[in-house]
Amino acid sequence: MNKNVVILGSTGSIGVNAVKAVKNLGKGWRVLGLAANSNLKALAAQMREARPAYVSVFDYDAWKELKASAPRGVKVLPPGVEGLAEMASLSEADIVLSAVTGAVGFAPLLAAIRASKHIALANKEPMVMAGELLMQEAQRWQARILPVDSEPSAIFQCLAGVKPGQYDDAVSRVFLTASGGPFYARKGSLSGVTPAQALKHPRWSMGPKITVDSSTLMNKGLEAIEIKNLFSLPISKIEVLIHPQSVVHSGVEFKDGSVLAQLSNPDMRLPIQYALTWPDRARSLAEPLDFFKLARLDFARPDFRRFPCLELAFEAAKKGGIYPAVLNAANEVAVEKFIAGRLGFTGIPEIVERTLAACRGGAGRLTLGAAVEADGWARQKAADLSEIKKRKK
Repeated sequence: MNKNVVILGSTGSIGVNAVKAVKNLGKGWRVLGLAANSNLKALAAQMREARPAYVSVFDYDAWKELKASAPRGVKVLPPGVEGLAEMASLSEADIVLSAVTGAVGFAPLLAAIRASKHIALANKEPMVMAGELLMQEAQRWQARILPVDSEPSAIFQCLAGVKPGQYDDAVSRVFLTASGGPFYARKGSLSGVTPAQALKHPRWSMGPKITVDSSTLMNKGLEAIEIKNLFSLPISKIEVLIHPQSVVHSGVEFKDGSVLAQLSNPDMRLPIQYALTWPDRARSLAEPLDFFKLARLDFARPDFRRFPCLELAFEAAKKGGIYPAVLNAANEVAVEKFIAGRLGFTGIPEIVERTLAACRGGAGRLTLGAAVEADGWARQKAADLSEIKKRKK
């Protein structure tokens, strides 16, 4: 079996582990293409190890440097979204793993779908923006979208044996687990939380945006919308459970009362590899779970008042239309400003809530174009609201 894999976002934590997973799978598996944001040093190391035929970087200045220094025989694709979309639709590619961050992954995901690819998706934001429509496009073009994030992957694994299109009939509840991030057990106000504190996750090593999302619990809200769209389930069937050990990655309760859950050590190499090899399984680099070393498994209900981003996400999902796209865009802007030190931690949900409140007539019929347009509007609105808040300090 020969498989050519393209990795979008190759120098991030998911991309780095994806390169390792392809290498671990051995003979017949090859990294065909690598696309990064701007980290040329890390990309150069990956190029020496994986020897791809295609590379690109999103940042234009970094791309110019790459263009001048790329090894002979390696084709440098255009910078920006154009390069990502071209990489995602290469005729030689069998699998496209998308691990870029944010709504920038929308166009390359659509390109991969329309090229009928096997897609390993770690970029949840496009599925939040217009996941139902993207799944329809995937069916139309006979593409397959498999989740990479550990929790959606766990749910996908638990649903094995249930035919697509019958998930809602079979499922009573989905239990979406969350570690709680660094602040769930913290006492007192969260208003003084710094970016450095928010970027220290107790269980997972992730990129800055998703790490901050984990600390606000927005990541679980976005995952809930992703799961709703991936499996055509009503948002009312999805329940978030705080599970600090991150061993139970999620579970499904079926209508007969049976509950299936997927358990493993918290290691992203396992769900990454499964998304590549599905429907087969191969020995992974993850350490096997030792039940005798598990002292306890704790579960708790989330505190929606203390972490309002979670409630905002569920409300956006219930409204539908462009609201999830607005939610996602406003959150991206607010998180970016928080990391830059231009917005307080509790300002993140405030900006998201105020942007959603400013959205008018957003619950109508959604189109792909409307989702992209809503993304642009919400980014500008959130940026304006952030500046007003900063000036009032």
